[in-house]
Amino acid sequence: MLIRYKKSYEKIAMGLLSFVPSEKDLKKLRQTMKTYEEQKDWQLFLWKEEDIIGIIGIKLQENKAELHHVSVNPSYRGQGIGKKMIISLHQFLGDEYTIVPTRQVYDFYKNCIKKNESV
Repeated sequence: MLIRYKKSYEKIAMGLLSFVPSEKDLKKLRQTMKTYEEQKDWQLFLWKEEDIIGIIGIKLQENKAELHHVSVNPSYRGQGIGKKMIISLHQFLGDEYTIVPTRQVYDFYKNCIKKNESV
């Protein structure tokens, strides 16, 4: 289930974001977290099953949602969690926003969409 990020999830969110290649540097990771916490157009969501195992981050602009971050705990990869997060994000945003992946997540996003044409 997709849930909104809140400050009490900071350490979990940082841990999941640290799996993103561009967020390996602690200074960069802290700046990214600060952006999600302080900029209202940047929104972070967590994926919770029994535990929180994934994270997805977007930047809202007019009628599009730029997809910036997608990360799943390595222990849960290959189980379709990322795809479930993308589908849930589409459902959450509805017709109001079109999801536009950044270069960093483009291939992953397109792969998810190909496998689920109903998104």
